Amino acid sequence: MKISRRQFLTSASATAVSLPFIVPSRVWSAETKPSDRLTMGFIGVGKQNRGLLNGFLHRDTRVLAVCDVDTTRRDTAQKTVNDFYKQTSGCDAYNDYRKIIERKDIDAVCIATPDHWHAIITVAALKAGKDVYCEKPLTHNIHESIEVMKAVQANGRILQTGSMQRSSSEFRVACELVRNGAIGKLIKVECQFGDPGRPCDLPEEAMEPGLDWDMWQGPAPVRAYNSVLSPRGNHDHFPNWRSYCEYGGGMVTDWGAHHLDIAQWGLGMDESGPVEVLPAPEGTRAKRGVTLVYANGVTVKHTDGFGVDFFGTEGRVQVNRGKFVFMRDDEVISKFTQRSDGGSLMLATRKAEKEFLADAKIRLYKSNNHQDDFLECVKSRKKPITSEIVGARSAICCHLMNQAYYHGEKLQWDPAANKFINGTGNPAWLTRDYRSPWTV
Repeated sequence: MKISRRQFLTSASATAVSLPFIVPSRVWSAETKPSDRLTMGFIGVGKQNRGLLNGFLHRDTRVLAVCDVDTTRRDTAQKTVNDFYKQTSGCDAYNDYRKIIERKDIDAVCIATPDHWHAIITVAALKAGKDVYCEKPLTHNIHESIEVMKAVQANGRILQTGSMQRSSSEFRVACELVRNGAIGKLIKVECQFGDPGRPCDLPEEAMEPGLDWDMWQGPAPVRAYNSVLSPRGNHDHFPNWRSYCEYGGGMVTDWGAHHLDIAQWGLGMDESGPVEVLPAPEGTRAKRGVTLVYANGVTVKHTDGFGVDFFGTEGRVQVNRGKFVFMRDDEVISKFTQRSDGGSLMLATRKAEKEFLADAKIRLYKSNNHQDDFLECVKSRKKPITSEIVGARSAICCHLMNQAYYHGEKLQWDPAANKFINGTGNPAWLTRDYRSPWTV
């Protein structure tokens, strides 16, 4: 009896939690009929999702729909898909993401909206039985992180967070060195990224036709339009809505979602988190200096520096995109930060692996491509490299750090219960006031 791809995935989701299995890649290979490929919808097709859309188009998928509140971006994405398939029509374009969510013929969605929309769309997609690729940070606040983890579990779906640094070898090798004691006992980690979020104070600008500004704001408070938040058309930069706490969390949740994620990986804390958050000495005036403290005494501090910097009793590992430095005591074992260093990034990481990880007891999840990893896990029903647990826990680290900046208070945290303890913090800081009818 022949079973369609969609029938298989539907039945598989019911047993995925208790009965892991692997479907050989050849089952859904390039020879698969277009009608049987993973069908996808893309929600929020600005600069980030344009890149993701192009990547998924060239893989074993079929894109059926795109969605954006900006007419120009929406129409351009639709044309991109139709041109790719050499068709005049076939890809639908929507203003409202719910039109994609309600479609039974769409298996998975790729979400790259502003952060304040991530969890609302993700949870709706999961409840509708769809697998999800959602950009980082996975959530806008801690409450949303908890709800996304619950929704994945309850609905037996696959979720990949767009924390794609884990699919780059320099970060994996760095964390394997730390986890296997190559720098001795880990003492502290320093992470480099920019400022915390701040309230939006942008002046009003004239509204332009072709943008559904009310839908763009969604659960956020109503405010007048400003092009900094949603530049019109197919701009080639990342808009600065991310600087404002109504929509994002500054660079703490932007680049911090990348680098704190790597710190979590190196600490082996993917299913946990810090137990204490120390404010910066300058209190609410500070833009650097908040420190996460873990139960084993290791600290993760927000500072200026290399990217992610692991300090141990016997050495140090520094890693950033395209950069890697491994030191034992004062001796540089391998290094690549620029061409003048000689060699290459690949040679630097391979040297470290050969000399210090040949017999490693701890091997971390190896992914060579973030989108491929998502698609393979949709087939196998295994958790991907940045699952909802990884993405939500890393986002919680970012949100805790921002709360220390916003309020200048020492916080004690229970990472198992995901709540403030010992009279510190305020439960209201875990969530936001959602503008009706939106909620998580």
